Amino acid sequence: MADRVTVIGWDGSPPTAAARAALGAATLVAGAAHHLALPEVPPAAERVRLGSLALAARRIAAHRGTAVVLADGDPGFFGVVRTLRAPEFGLEVEVVPGVSAVAAAFARAGMPWDDAQVVVAHRRTLRRAVNVCRAHTKVAVLTSPGAGPAELGLLLEGVHRTFVVCEELGTEREQVSIVTSDKAADHTWRDPNVVIVIGGPAGAGDGGGWIVGRDPGAGPRGWVQPDESYGAGPGGGLGEGETELLRAAQLARLGPRIGDLVWDIGCGSGAFAAEAARAGAAVIAVDHDPAACARTDDAARRFGVQLQIVRGSAPHVLERLPEPDVVRVGGGGPAVLSAVADRRPQRIVTHAATRDAAERVGRDLTEHGYRVECALLQSVELDTRAWTETERNVAFLLSGVLPDRAP
Repeated sequence: MADRVTVIGWDGSPPTAAARAALGAATLVAGAAHHLALPEVPPAAERVRLGSLALAARRIAAHRGTAVVLADGDPGFFGVVRTLRAPEFGLEVEVVPGVSAVAAAFARAGMPWDDAQVVVAHRRTLRRAVNVCRAHTKVAVLTSPGAGPAELGLLLEGVHRTFVVCEELGTEREQVSIVTSDKAADHTWRDPNVVIVIGGPAGAGDGGGWIVGRDPGAGPRGWVQPDESYGAGPGGGLGEGETELLRAAQLARLGPRIGDLVWDIGCGSGAFAAEAARAGAAVIAVDHDPAACARTDDAARRFGVQLQIVRGSAPHVLERLPEPDVVRVGGGGPAVLSAVADRRPQRIVTHAATRDAAERVGRDLTEHGYRVECALLQSVELDTRAWTETERNVAFLLSGVLPDRAP
C-alpha cells in the first residue's frame, strides 16, 4: 500500500507550497495528460494516466512509496476523493483543494451561486440533470462527453433557458460564451466545460438565503394547499378530481422528487402541478382548455415554481413530450390512460368516481404490467362553529407501479 497519498486540486493557478512539497516527494503521480506535463512532476516518478478511477486507485494501493493524484478543481467536490476513500482500496488521503470548476464558472460569470443547484451530467444521468434545469431557476451542470451543452439544449426543447458555457477553465484556452438553450446545439463545445443554466425569476431575495440551492421553506407550509388557494367555491377553478385530500394522496403515491419529470394530464386549476413542482420535480402540465392553462400558469407564478404548460388534447399531444418518471392522469378516459402506460413511467395515479370505472382503470393498468392499488377516499368538511357537515367528497384513488422500474 502507498505510504502516503496526497490529492491536489489544480485550478490553473501556480501550485501552493503544500502542493509543491507533496509533488517533490512523490514516487508516483496520477492525473490527466495536462497534469502529468506540469514541470513540478518529478522526472523519476511513475506516471499514471487517469482513465478509470478504480484502476488508478488499485495501482496506487499497490504502490510502495509516496503517491500524488492531480485533479481539476476541488477533488472533494464530485471528484476523485470519494473513489480513493472507498473501502475496497483502503486508502487514507490528504487533500490540497483547488477552486472548484463550479465556483470558477460563477466567478467568471460574476454571479452568486449559493442559490444554485449543482448536478453532474453523464450519459446515464443526462435526463435527470435536464429535469433539474427544467425545475429550477439556476443550475450548474458539470458536463461530460456526450452530455454537454448541445445535448442539454436539445433535451430542453420547449423550455427557454440561458446558458453560460465555461470551456476549459483555468487553461490558456478558457472561454466563456452566453447562448440561449435553443442555439446550444448549433455550436461545437470543448471539454471540459461547465454550463450555468439560468431561467425564470430570481432565486434568493435581498441579503441571500440560508441554505445552498432552493430554500425548501420558501412559500407556504404544507405539501398541499387549501382548496381556497386555487379559487375554490362559486366560479372557482378546482375540478372534482382536485380536492385537497385527493391531491395529498396522489402526491404521496407518486412521490415526485428532484430529477423527476412529472406529467400532469388534465391539469385543471394547476393545483397538483404546482405542488409537484414545489417538491423539486420538473413538471409538464397538459390541458386542452386554454382557461385551465391560464389558471395553471397563475398557480405557478403565485407559488414561485417552474412549469412547462402544454395546450393540447391527449393522447395525441403526449407523443411529442419527453419521457416521464411519474404521471397523474386527471382526465381523458381509457385512451389517455393506455397511452400513458405505453410510455412506461415508474408510477401512474388517477381517480374514478364509481367502482365500475375504477375496475376498468385497474384492468387496463394490470394489462400494461402495472401492480395496481385502489382505495376509496372520503372527505367530510365540518363547520366547527356548529359541527355540522358542509361538504362531502368521495373518489376512488388508483395507482399503478411498474415493478421493473420501482421505486
